[in-house]
Amino acid sequence: TPEGYATPRFNEYYWRRAEGGIGLIIVGGCRFDDFGGAWSMMSLQSDEFIPGYKEFTDGMHERGAKVGVQLYHAGAYAMRASIPGGQSALAPSEVFSRFTHEMPREMTIEDIDKVISDWAAGARRAKEAGFDLVEILASAGYLICQFLSPLKNLRTDEYGGSWENRTRFARRVVAAVREAVGPDYPICMRIAGNDFVPGSNGNDEAVAFCRLMEEQGVDMLNVTGGWHETVIPQLTAEVPDAGFSYLVQAIRDAVSIPVALSNRVNDPYTAEKMLQLENADLICVGRPMITDPDWAKKAQEGRSREIRKCLACNQGCLSKTFFGKPIECILNPEAGHEWEKKPVTATGGKSFLVIGAGPAGCEFALRAAQLGNRVMVWEKGPAIGGQVNLAAVPPGKSSFRSLIEYYEYMLDLYNVQILYNTEVSEEMIFEENYDAVIVATGMTPKEISIPSVCRVPVVTAYDILKKEVIAGRNVLVLGGGSVGCETAEYLAQDASLSAEQIKFLLQHRAESVEKVLELMDLSRRNISVVDIAKIGAGFEPGTSWPVMKDLRRLHVKLYANAVIEEWKEKSVVISCKKGKEAEPVTKEIPFDMIVTAVGAVPENRLYSALREKGIASYLIGDASEIGKIQNAVSAGRALAQSLG
Repeated sequence: TPEGYATPRFNEYYWRRAEGGIGLIIVGGCRFDDFGGAWSMMSLQSDEFIPGYKEFTDGMHERGAKVGVQLYHAGAYAMRASIPGGQSALAPSEVFSRFTHEMPREMTIEDIDKVISDWAAGARRAKEAGFDLVEILASAGYLICQFLSPLKNLRTDEYGGSWENRTRFARRVVAAVREAVGPDYPICMRIAGNDFVPGSNGNDEAVAFCRLMEEQGVDMLNVTGGWHETVIPQLTAEVPDAGFSYLVQAIRDAVSIPVALSNRVNDPYTAEKMLQLENADLICVGRPMITDPDWAKKAQEGRSREIRKCLACNQGCLSKTFFGKPIECILNPEAGHEWEKKPVTATGGKSFLVIGAGPAGCEFALRAAQLGNRVMVWEKGPAIGGQVNLAAVPPGKSSFRSLIEYYEYMLDLYNVQILYNTEVSEEMIFEENYDAVIVATGMTPKEISIPSVCRVPVVTAYDILKKEVIAGRNVLVLGGGSVGCETAEYLAQDASLSAEQIKFLLQHRAESVEKVLELMDLSRRNISVVDIAKIGAGFEPGTSWPVMKDLRRLHVKLYANAVIEEWKEKSVVISCKKGKEAEPVTKEIPFDMIVTAVGAVPENRLYSALREKGIASYLIGDASEIGKIQNAVSAGRALAQSLG
């Protein structure tokens, strides 16, 4: 929202989700002063913003949805670049921000009074703009969290020290907002169920705070996980389904007002189970609504298998928003582009042959069938999914399996025929009669030349992830991009305690907790990752840290900026630098297997042969250009829509 105003892009994104059967949408964050957030965020800083958001809320109500707005103040989490005049962020105390890597300014009493007054004014404007509730942000480590935390609040006045004093700011914010909106207007508060920051507040303090907020007049609580600066994953696929439900449950049992459960609720079954167990009164579904705006409608109508589930990959959404870019979704090319309203002129009645059942081929086949065409898919392997099958293997990536399950169900629902274990030749295609052939034959791993003096097996990362090869104890991974790092993580965890073993040992008290924790951090494999450049390149911004954290935990050795000096029979000598200015260090790495992860090349020989014979054909996915799932899905959908 440039400069904070509602725009057609903003409106159409949320209106599309309102059409999907959602009960309540809370938009935001929404700033209300100069210091709270970036200028690209929503704003209710002055009355001039009201008409635009009134048009927006009217549209939401016309589509049958209630809509709230989250009033947001980042405190020390606000970046100086987003504050007019490059001023320092406001905070309870001058404590260096591990999130922005900047030093905030300690708020004076006048600053505190003004922020509270501005918060209330923003709430008043929200009500006038037609929002059905306001949500006060007190989660993720933002300003209210900072006042509550003994780590961030070092004040010695009435706002610091004791629990009563540290809660005073939040209590005054709620009181001011209540006065501004009146006694009957709903106030929600989004809170951290546990800061997950050593020395800060845990779930016991969160429960006490929620009781206090209920007494203060808050009508609903929306419970999420921890702060942005925690080292505990909050939103990635490593977090189990409803992984923080225990935090919400403790709060719901302690208060009498409605409580919403947030974080990693992706499946209607999980959502319903949380309601039946009375862990929560409402379920807050965020990123899954980006992936499939009809999530709620499909769940309500018993069509859960038709939901295209969020992968919790963060590649198109959070990796964009944290860097000030509009959200996208690797599985939904329309997300963020609803306002463009590109017409699809579907004539139907055509016949298409798709070669390859990876994400590009499956997406084309599904979209073409939905447009009324007859589609046949030939797949050389025994199953659909292509590289998605391998993407689902590394730790924390099992959610990628849901995409394969979605395509399996939907392709069958739309009568797409799939012929498995079929090696295709141009002669076979020439014998058939199709309007067009879609070539989605994927890629081939790049080969790398290893000197003959080296006498160990050389395999690709894909061989490992396919589980066609079992590595021994000493493994050298050549290539430190996303594939190399995730393969190394898989190899390390594969030689460590499994989740089932951990549960068994703890459940039966077979070992002490300390012993189990010690064993969890050990891997039987000695793994080294070597790259000529940076280790971890190829990940979307902000998505690599869980993998890198796991590699360090399992003692995987990472050698960036490395040059191979000498190959030996079962070892390699490298020189590498720890930093730009450091002197090169020579290291000999032993191994009994080499795993290459040095990229791939398009497999498009069939396409070239078809074009030579004059057969109408189109090339998509990795067969056209090596990319990510997002590129493949977008290409498949776009081609299906263009061909009608």
